[in-house]
Amino acid sequence: MRRLLFTLFFFCITAATWAQPGDEKQRQLEERKAQLQKEMQEMQRLLQMEKKKEKNILGQIAQQSAKIRLSEKLINTTSKQKRLLSDDIYLKQLEINKLNRELKELKDDYSKMIVKSYKSRSEQSRIMFVLSSENFLQAYKRMQYMKQYAGFRKMQGDEIKIKTGQLEVATNKLEVKKKAKEKVLVESEKEKKEFEKDRAEQQRLAKIVQKDKRKYTAEIKKMQAETRKIDAQIQRMIREAIAAANKKAKESGKSVVKSDSGSSTKFVLTTEGQLLADNFKANRGRLPWPVEKGYVYSAFGTHAHPAYPDLTITNSGVEIATEAGSSARAIFTGTVMSVQIMQKSSNTKVVMIQHGDYITVYQNLSNVSVSIGDKVAAKQVIGKIHVSSEGKATMKLLIYQNTTILNPQSWINNM
Repeated sequence: MRRLLFTLFFFCITAATWAQPGDEKQRQLEERKAQLQKEMQEMQRLLQMEKKKEKNILGQIAQQSAKIRLSEKLINTTSKQKRLLSDDIYLKQLEINKLNRELKELKDDYSKMIVKSYKSRSEQSRIMFVLSSENFLQAYKRMQYMKQYAGFRKMQGDEIKIKTGQLEVATNKLEVKKKAKEKVLVESEKEKKEFEKDRAEQQRLAKIVQKDKRKYTAEIKKMQAETRKIDAQIQRMIREAIAAANKKAKESGKSVVKSDSGSSTKFVLTTEGQLLADNFKANRGRLPWPVEKGYVYSAFGTHAHPAYPDLTITNSGVEIATEAGSSARAIFTGTVMSVQIMQKSSNTKVVMIQHGDYITVYQNLSNVSVSIGDKVAAKQVIGKIHVSSEGKATMKLLIYQNTTILNPQSWINNM
């Protein structure tokens, strides 16, 4: 019996250990899915607004690609939910099976004990059992035995009640898990149908541009050349800013963490600057979006063009589409390092904010509400986002550590 109780205790602890991480992961996935669904709704709303304005077919393809990327994230999150729920259901079923076996064993033991008690139920037989003792000590032990036997019977009865309650709770939880899985399966099918619909639209648009591939390829290459030119300009501005900041630090005589004051590729950091850089780094993956509402229009990195798989495009940052009239916001506490006009034809501006040896760059602003040297806080408005002649509002966010480009999507929360 002691072995049985020990086994039961061990199983309960193990079951609790299994359940808690699974429930926590499920909660996190639910939150992530809710966020993605919110982004999808916002994207659909913006796309409906832009559909009437967007005449450029390459722009339409880019919009469709953004929607497909978000759909893939949603489908992936739902798949994780399905796998986790399947695992939880399996473990919960194992727990129920074990509880059923243990409950049966307890009931069988209890039944045998009741039968045995019934056969020896005579008060006279119990008295004779005590009186037939050879000595007082043996009589005492027999009395104790009968007392313990009665207590053991009560304990077994209580244990059966507890076990029955545990089985009921486990069964109810299993039903909840099964219903949750059914809901997720329905959502999964809906998401897949929507994804296939988006892919079909993407293929339709791709076929249109294939008819005049030379024209559109030239347009894409021209846009890429302009992007590389702007990126080189930003790199030059960062090197100049680093050199100027290091020269100032050397002249001021402030104590610094690093002493390479002649460098134009790495900031010379004060203790305060190093602390700010460490805080920025510690918030990787949790930084706020640089806009209040929007979606990723063009992702970071080098990847195949959605219309021409043989043509690669490179993005040094992440482009975010938002509503006309929206503001750009700083993603972390820092100091405005530079404010420059980047494209004279559209009079668009760029703001650079320093966070220790990290730099955030906010590109394609129509006007700016901060100046060089200003201290800014996280989510503080730094300017208005430029709206194109087609009525499209997009901004580009870049993140650097010194002169090394980083992927903003790994730093911004839920991007």
